[in-house]
Amino acid sequence: MSTYRVAAYRPEWADAWNQLVSQAKNATFLFHRSFMEYHADRFKDASQCIFKGDKLVGLFPANLKEDQWVSHGGLSYGGLVVPPSVKFNSYVEMLIALFEAAESQGITQVVIKAMPDIYCSQPSQELDYLSFIAGAKTLKIESASTIDLRNPMPIQSNRYEGVKKAKKLGLTIKQSTDFKGFWDEILIPNLEARHEAKPVHTAEEIAALQLDFPENIHLFLVYDKTRMVGGCVVFETSTTAHVQYIAAGADRQQLGTLDLLFDHLILMEFDHLNYFDFGISTVDGGLELNSGLLYWKECFGARTTANKTYGFDPKQTEKLKGLL
Repeated sequence: MSTYRVAAYRPEWADAWNQLVSQAKNATFLFHRSFMEYHADRFKDASQCIFKGDKLVGLFPANLKEDQWVSHGGLSYGGLVVPPSVKFNSYVEMLIALFEAAESQGITQVVIKAMPDIYCSQPSQELDYLSFIAGAKTLKIESASTIDLRNPMPIQSNRYEGVKKAKKLGLTIKQSTDFKGFWDEILIPNLEARHEAKPVHTAEEIAALQLDFPENIHLFLVYDKTRMVGGCVVFETSTTAHVQYIAAGADRQQLGTLDLLFDHLILMEFDHLNYFDFGISTVDGGLELNSGLLYWKECFGARTTANKTYGFDPKQTEKLKGLL
């Protein structure tokens, strides 16, 4: 009989869930229930809690998609969340218990977005190894770009020319909470014009999240005198600054808007962290690479990291059990 018991998340367990997230070796504030639930209307929650006796010892943030448990669709990453004290065999036992619970409920596949190493406080690559042992499908690998802030490379000369240009023109950078202004004036027009797309979050959603997580969610805006000309949102974790919603006006090249912004963020604002994550430069599950975007990130000293997603057949646990 398994040492572990798996049960679907219940709202009365929110405090215990959040406490484990705060202590885990492979979790960030994105797994906090108040962050996950702001988009509860878009995803049917299927998060699972793993208990040893009465103690909550593991979490799987997930949603239901047809007959699959999927690492929560509203989050950039996922996985089996555990405290630093959990050793390899215990992790394997928890994963087996999770798969057996899935199989008992008619789940045909458990899709797990592996937690990128740069967000972990301790080595956490159990899932990568166990995906190989269990014969899991590699559903996608996305190319991301990351700067190691403990050993950064210098900004490339073409980008530094933009920094010098922006400083000569007197551009300034301010931390702000004017999400609506940035969304309406810069981000939405930029996404519509360049990609025929819309932001995943509305301005109201991201502003509400920033109120809940003021130490983690930041908006930086660039001004040409009093005119807003660019900006970005940064999610800060204990190890990593992850930048998203990068946008600037049509005169970005003439002003050096983004060159100034990222030079400042990398060298000044987040130099106390381990990593600066520009995010992915791929679409279609990693099959199509935006080479121009990748090159732009590399000019700031970023190099490639990989975000991996695995599909496990919950019936295939015998090889995992053979490890114990």
